[in-house]
Amino acid sequence: MSKIILVGGGTASGKTYVINRVVEIIGKDNVTHLSIDDYYKALNDLSMEDRKKVNFDHPKAFDWKLIKQQLTDLKNDKPINKPTYDFVAHNRSTKAEIVKPNKIIIVEGIMALVNKEVRNLGDLKIFINATRERRLLRRIDRDKIERGRTYESIVHQYFESVQPMYEEVIAPSSYYADLLVNNDGIDNKSIEVIASVLKAMLNGEIK
Repeated sequence: MSKIILVGGGTASGKTYVINRVVEIIGKDNVTHLSIDDYYKALNDLSMEDRKKVNFDHPKAFDWKLIKQQLTDLKNDKPINKPTYDFVAHNRSTKAEIVKPNKIIIVEGIMALVNKEVRNLGDLKIFINATRERRLLRRIDRDKIERGRTYESIVHQYFESVQPMYEEVIAPSSYYADLLVNNDGIDNKSIEVIASVLKAMLNGEIK
């Protein structure tokens, strides 16, 4: 049976950065990496303008039924047909991706620790911390380059919904984490600690 590692934290807190560093240490052949972002609900019935008004930082924006089913399948060593998300179109893509299970399944996203049934599937729960200011700066850089967003739209969304939802929903989910990691750009031993724990899981030292 595969081990599921849930990695939560605020937007642009550095979840992917931390995960990539950990995977470098334990070996990518041992890991399947998923993003909860791919499980945003399909919004085919909404116009582009209406999609832009959706609060994508609210738990209701996600397809929890599908997340739980596919994580359960992966945990039981069954491949899944994972959806993909188009951030430019603000909608689920028509393309899906076949994902095969591995010894370690890493699932990252702002909501990774929010849903109780998903948390119950996790063998290890991690929360990545970063200051509000640093997360905003990282999000501006990321969304301008990767998602074609304007500076004005990024800042407006951040203060309109991203930060309020962080304080209301995401930050409280850190209570359920087994490990809290600070990722404000200062090197620490957290990445090595996480890698050591996952190595122990791979070697059967942690059940």
